[in-house]
Amino acid sequence: MKNATILVVDDDRDLLTAVTLLLKNRVKKVITEYNPENIPTLLSRNDVDLMLLDMNFKSAINTGNEGLYWLNRVNALKPQLPVILITAYGAIDLAVRSLKQGAVDFVVKPWQNEQLMAIIEETLANQKKGKSAKPVSVAPPMELIGESAIMQELFYKIKKIAPTDANILILGENGTGKDLIAAAIHTQSMRAEKPYVKVDVGSLTDTLFESELFGHKKGAFTDARDDREGRFEAANAGTLFLDEIGNIPLRQQAKLLTALQNRQVVPLGSNSPVPVDIRLLCATNVPLETLADESRFRRDLIYRINTVELQVPPLRARGEDIVLIANHFLKKYAAKYLKPEVKLGEAACQKLLTYHYPGNVRELQYSMERAVIMAEQELLTPADIIFSPIENKPGSAPAEVAEAAHNLGELERATIRNVVDKHNGNITKAARELGITRAALYRRLNKYDI
Repeated sequence: MKNATILVVDDDRDLLTAVTLLLKNRVKKVITEYNPENIPTLLSRNDVDLMLLDMNFKSAINTGNEGLYWLNRVNALKPQLPVILITAYGAIDLAVRSLKQGAVDFVVKPWQNEQLMAIIEETLANQKKGKSAKPVSVAPPMELIGESAIMQELFYKIKKIAPTDANILILGENGTGKDLIAAAIHTQSMRAEKPYVKVDVGSLTDTLFESELFGHKKGAFTDARDDREGRFEAANAGTLFLDEIGNIPLRQQAKLLTALQNRQVVPLGSNSPVPVDIRLLCATNVPLETLADESRFRRDLIYRINTVELQVPPLRARGEDIVLIANHFLKKYAAKYLKPEVKLGEAACQKLLTYHYPGNVRELQYSMERAVIMAEQELLTPADIIFSPIENKPGSAPAEVAEAAHNLGELERATIRNVVDKHNGNITKAARELGITRAALYRRLNKYDI
């Protein structure tokens, strides 16, 4: 690093000052610039080893995102120059997309200085060795399994946002693994050694809601025989995960919002507020557009809990991940029930890949557990794969999808067409429900001529 020249381009002068102070004694030279129009001149006049580039500028270029525009310009001018994008919480999806357009990494504002230095050091080291610093595959956190592009993007987002203290809203259908995502974020956070407290708030009555979250004093209500610490206090200095938050009524939402705004709770039966320091994670199976209906959910609370939004894709959108996850469960339950390990035959794999999974990973898990228990031979056949009759009730899947299930391509085509029709051609909403990016959905629309 001592011999490196780093160019930092951002229209926030305070940020330029902060980065200069951080780097000036660690690198040979720091060049700062607030006007991206000067990038070509700076690159022609200086031998730059690494560039930090903001993704959002207040400029006259009408591209939808100036960062991607200037990233492409830099790639054209200096193809070998590694570029690290600087982005805000709300632009993480765009930042992940920028990796495919040539960026080597991105950092989220505000960052930890140690985190930024580690990224810079790794990038410069890879550059010196002649290696590409662009991540090819991201190791899944904890027990999360997935090699598909859509899951790699999700894992990368987790890796980038976990070390921050941003409040995160995890969206996804039932059974997609939202609780695993929350646990993975905590494990990779700066609060990993502190408490991790999970609450299913959707199942709490009004009285239980306040008592569970904020605690109570002895005698506050009939069964309050002792003082009790609430979940906010239990999670102090750590992470609080509120599951099924989309199901809480408006009255409870108001109480939750007050606690989050004031960063303190008042136990039932007390007038003394208790300060709390928590990192908040929330999850719901309610789509964001439905959640945004103010007759159902307070919009000010959405903004409070949704600094960053993570969409967990449904299993049907994850392709070959289905077989990976199935094999994981087969090994797990063979060990649990002291059974010989069984394997999926080719026809069994095809059956798994063409099913629509209304119950998502949870349904696949139960199917694999049953297959291990009931298996008569080592190689599983389609007859050994039985899906839940609870999920396969009439009307649980579109008729067109059921008819197309014999062919994976036709299944995907039918699923996409049904979701796009459901949202009246709104690509953003359709992509969100399918758990893929808008660009990925456009590619599939062209592929299947929809």
